[in-house]
Amino acid sequence: MSEMLFLDGARTRAALDPRRVVDAVATALIAIGRGEASAPPRIAARAPGGLLGAMPGYVPGLGLAAKLVSVFGDPARPGRSRHRGIVALFDAEDGSPLCLMDAEPLTEIRTAAVATLSARALARPRPERVAVVGTGAQARTQVSLLAALDPTVPVVVAGRDRRRAESAAAPHPAARATDTVEAAVREADTVFCCTGALRPVIRRDWLSPGTHISSVGGSHGPEVDADTVRDATLFAEWAGAADTRPPSGAHELQDLPAGRTVALLGSVLSGRHPGRLDESELTLFKSTGHAALDVAAAHVAHAVAVERGWGRPMAM
Repeated sequence: MSEMLFLDGARTRAALDPRRVVDAVATALIAIGRGEASAPPRIAARAPGGLLGAMPGYVPGLGLAAKLVSVFGDPARPGRSRHRGIVALFDAEDGSPLCLMDAEPLTEIRTAAVATLSARALARPRPERVAVVGTGAQARTQVSLLAALDPTVPVVVAGRDRRRAESAAAPHPAARATDTVEAAVREADTVFCCTGALRPVIRRDWLSPGTHISSVGGSHGPEVDADTVRDATLFAEWAGAADTRPPSGAHELQDLPAGRTVALLGSVLSGRHPGRLDESELTLFKSTGHAALDVAAAHVAHAVAVERGWGRPMAM
């Protein structure tokens, strides 16, 4: 009889060390770029109120894992959705289950990590002001990760509700809320867009030359308008972001004109792609999520839990 470790939501969140997650996600992105990660396109079963997605993946050196995640409307917050589910980590050598953990905090931090890595790789050096668009869980996680990595860079948070924006900004000592998304975006050189948008919340005429946008939301529709997509140099986690239809592909990257390319972020991180070419270039990283990133975060959570003696063993 074998044992599997169980981490509840609180232990999962505590075990997701921010810097270790960022490093592991970078490893996973490079593996994707080199064709070394194994992960089929995400599939989803649709119910009247939402969808259930399945994302298995393998990354050399990090492991084998699978996520089941539901995306349903939140009755307590009309117009918003919530992601809930589980992640199972397996031994990549013999296939035995190692750990079961909460998908919600894991998804939030690995998504914030990939957005942050895209900004590190593609934004102009030494950003003077960062905008975070959104006030939900993903936006709060993004702000918290930015604070953990560099609390000195000013951050402006904006959304539909000023009080929620102030709450999302609270974890960062150099963050403040502003009244409109337009105001936040116009004064930023790096924009993190973390919304559940059905329609674009970023407009091209708000963006200054040289701005970088990391768009990680928009599961149900585009976050970024067509003019921004037209003018930007495009990056994604994997080629399927443009080659497959939603929910595995990105709404913004569908039906691109012939000749438009979408470079892989992992290729930039590994040095195989130059990334930004000049100071005035508009760059857009569009995240759809990828199972390799879940593997990376699950690897960190399991390692930290074992190191600290956390979790409850479950007989299999």
